[in-house]
Amino acid sequence: KRFTTLDWYPVDQRYQVRGKFTPHAEPITVKTMNILGDIETYTSTGYVTLTVAGTQVRMLPVNSDRRLWFIMRDLTSSDETYSAARFLYADAPDADGWTTVDFNKAYNPPCAFNPHTTCPLPPPDNRLDVRIEAGEKNYSGPGAH
Repeated sequence: KRFTTLDWYPVDQRYQVRGKFTPHAEPITVKTMNILGDIETYTSTGYVTLTVAGTQVRMLPVNSDRRLWFIMRDLTSSDETYSAARFLYADAPDADGWTTVDFNKAYNPPCAFNPHTTCPLPPPDNRLDVRIEAGEKNYSGPGAH
């Protein structure tokens, strides 16, 4: 099949935001459903608090050994971006606990392109009540799911 071009929002510096990482006292287990309804288990070592598009949010990175991995969705999901989730990585926090989260790098998971892949859905902390008009938009080409 023919794979068409990916569509991204224009890069916008307003979506490159500093966030404060706060570690949990002990790593926690995060259970979240995937698109098939099965439960997937991850580990989180802390959370990141930041302000994006004028809204303060608290995001939970999972399996965050060297980088912070966010499974997220926002108010653009379903109309402009993939409905299930987008993925986003950020660098590990510095010695003072700060990291930069660049939402321009948010991208679609494999299940956006192929109905035969499984992807996790975001944990509740990462279902953001704000429009993040940055990163990859919804894919509508062959194989879109």
